[in-house]
Amino acid sequence: MSERLLTVRDLKVYFPVKKGLMSRTVGRVKAVDGVSFHLDKGETLGIVGESGCGKTTTGQAVMMLAPPTSGQVEFKGRPIVGLCKAELRALRREMQVIFQDPYSSLNPRLTVNSILSDPLEVHGVHPSERAARIAFLLEKVGLSPEQGLRYPHEFSGGQRQRIGIARALALNPQLIIADEPVSALDVSIQAQIINLLTDLQAEFDLSYIVIAHDLAVVEHLCDRVAVMYLGKIVESGAYDDIYEDPKHPYTQALLSAVPVPDPDTVRKRVILGGDVPSPLNPPEGCNFHPRCPRRLGHCDRVDPALVDVRSGHLVACHLYL
Repeated sequence: MSERLLTVRDLKVYFPVKKGLMSRTVGRVKAVDGVSFHLDKGETLGIVGESGCGKTTTGQAVMMLAPPTSGQVEFKGRPIVGLCKAELRALRREMQVIFQDPYSSLNPRLTVNSILSDPLEVHGVHPSERAARIAFLLEKVGLSPEQGLRYPHEFSGGQRQRIGIARALALNPQLIIADEPVSALDVSIQAQIINLLTDLQAEFDLSYIVIAHDLAVVEHLCDRVAVMYLGKIVESGAYDDIYEDPKHPYTQALLSAVPVPDPDTVRKRVILGGDVPSPLNPPEGCNFHPRCPRRLGHCDRVDPALVDVRSGHLVACHLYL
């Protein structure tokens, strides 16, 4: 039986909107609005959706980088919302992040050795052990120890992302949140980074949360997928179930945009009308109903619950209630 590593229950992250000389709060941006999911040890969960759906904020809230407005996050059975700074620092040895942009996430004034040394120094690794650890990390991500003397601008985008991955591995974490880890890279380099992440997961028994907007990337990395729309999870389950039989109209639209490698296969394109509504003023009822090609009469009044339609395949849609 798999060991439960992370549990998220009814997570909400609202950001106040202030206006006027007195900075009065006039509204709240509902970036994450009641998200629940879990992650087992050694598993990879993909969180996908359009820009602005709240997937990055969800990852930040799991790391306690964006304080939750409400809800609960448990890591290895321990509630972590509300921990003090010292407790969070100790926790972050086990939870690390790979950032989207390899060009802005590395300090251009520091050598690679210094960049990788920083987390080791912050968490009290003895100076005599740091050099060997840094050399080990560089080799594991496909770089040589000699390259540790260089600065970030001397590397390509793919090499910089390898440095970011090495930094995330520095403290032997159990959970890594990869926020769009290949979206800023050329297609030819993306496959190399995906293969590297897969190899490292097998070697170090890592668990991943992969945040992405590209379902083709998620296909090669993830065991399960959660599809987000406007701060909510609208469908989740095993990747094969969702890829082969998507239930929610939004998931169907996302999958219809994924290129098919077989030229003889024709996939019907689902075009969604309109723009994503503002999280400052989301629609009543189902958030997706203004753009849904299959909406029902009560979709604009009743928010559908996330229900199990088949052995862990969850859908929030009135079509299945």
